Amino acid sequence: MKILVLHGPNLNLLGEREPEIYGHATLDDINRTMEDEARKFGVEVKFFQSNHEGALIDYLHAERKWMDALIMNPGALAHYSWALRDAVAAVGKPMVEVHLTDLTQREEFRRHSVFEGLDNVRIIMGRGPQGYLSALRLLTDAGQ
Repeated sequence: MKILVLHGPNLNLLGEREPEIYGHATLDDINRTMEDEARKFGVEVKFFQSNHEGALIDYLHAERKWMDALIMNPGALAHYSWALRDAVAAVGKPMVEVHLTDLTQREEFRRHSVFEGLDNVRIIMGRGPQGYLSALRLLTDAGQ
């Protein structure tokens, strides 16, 4: 199984950006942990982070034939990027949307995700970095 992991805006600042909300783990920490866990399952992973909506869409399009599934933390794009939602729908692969925090406990504008309602998308939130590993296991279990 091949899983693409996309990280959206501001996730490159994990570990230093509002650690009281997002924790102390860096994006490199999360990616390394995921890579180690993926190896246990015989899963190949690719990682990509961008602060730009179009770059995420372009990368998703470019890797659509390589990947079997997608894990994405779209960051704030989850709340307004209909273009990113359309790209996920067009690619049509299973996706787990991951958020480090519980969006239902955040500001009102963060409580809705544009990915809601897509049949190929599930969501994990509020588990911190562990949410990425949960997503990996969910996709791995579903793929077997």
